[in-house]
Amino acid sequence: MDMPDSNTVASAFSHLRNELAQCIIGQQALVDRLLIALLADGHLLVEGAPGLAKTTAIKELAARIEADFHRVQFTPDLLPGDLTGTEIYRPQTGQFEFQRGPLFHNVI
Repeated sequence: MDMPDSNTVASAFSHLRNELAQCIIGQQALVDRLLIALLADGHLLVEGAPGLAKTTAIKELAARIEADFHRVQFTPDLLPGDLTGTEIYRPQTGQFEFQRGPLFHNVI
């Protein structure tokens, strides 16, 4: 598979950055960090006060790159199975079925 040239990547990055900046007003640093994490194939923990468009920014990024999004609310009673998923009993079939957790989404 051929790698796209640097001009194509730069153009796509710039277009995505501009699209996100139109939706997320006043949070350019957040938009930049989201895109850097995406390009670096890394992870980003987004923290901040309520109402600063954190979830909205991530939802918009996921929508723009056609990725699956899920939000995790960290609470004191959060269990590993709440993130990874769990086996659910299906009485109709008499079998257990694995119910995927949020970690199976593209963007969390």
